Amino acid sequence: MRIRIVDAFTDRPFAGNPAGVLLLDSDAFPDDAWLQRVATEMNLSETAFAHPLPPGGDADWALRWFTPAAEVAMCGHATLAAAHVLRSTGAATGTVRFAALCGILTTTARDDGTFTLDFPTAPLTEVPVPDGVADALGADVLSAHDTGPHIGDLLVELADERTVRALTPDCPALVAHSRRGIIATAAAEDPSSSGYDFVSRCFFPQLGIDEDPVTGSAHTALAPFWSARLRRDELTGLQASARSGLVATSLRGDRTLLTGGAVTVVDGELLA
Repeated sequence: MRIRIVDAFTDRPFAGNPAGVLLLDSDAFPDDAWLQRVATEMNLSETAFAHPLPPGGDADWALRWFTPAAEVAMCGHATLAAAHVLRSTGAATGTVRFAALCGILTTTARDDGTFTLDFPTAPLTEVPVPDGVADALGADVLSAHDTGPHIGDLLVELADERTVRALTPDCPALVAHSRRGIIATAAAEDPSSSGYDFVSRCFFPQLGIDEDPVTGSAHTALAPFWSARLRRDELTGLQASARSGLVATSLRGDRTLLTGGAVTVVDGELLA
């Protein structure tokens, strides 16, 4: 079987977020334990597994995502990576519908080589700042928001971009504060010259990922959060990890559109 590594939410290799992609020619997924072993072997934030579905249904492909430690209900960058592989191999063109744990997701190939993902908007609920989260992050927290069932993160607003970039969190101490991870965010220091409106960093020690390079699913929460504050539905976020990546967001009520590019960096054969 062919297995690929695709850098997502970037237009150049060795940036953005790498995802494994395995397209299956079967009509069902292999055993869950095998899927998990492959994802653990890949040791990337997520590995996407997809198989084609019969024509005439609600979706074209079934899609699942595994981190090195667990299956997740929603993943943006690995969905983008899967769409990129489908297009680059000729397996699919235009708009592709995926059946996933979080519902039907669509990806649309654009003329400039990027893809737009249609994902459910995270329902934000402001909550008291949990005791200990500021100490674990190493920064004061201005506000905290639960992001709902699909992603299960705690979104925390920090004072400014410099604070987000300077974080050196105690990742084991963050585990107690959310179901999946922590999204730390602040407004961009100079959006007119930088080309982005807000910054973020994402920490998922619960899933075996201390820091995720660029997290598409987190932007389904960041989009409504910053659209409400900046009073615009079209925004661009920079995830300020060491690899970094840009995610263009467009808020459409209960759906959020995420746009970015992808580059294949490894194309190999899975022998096991």
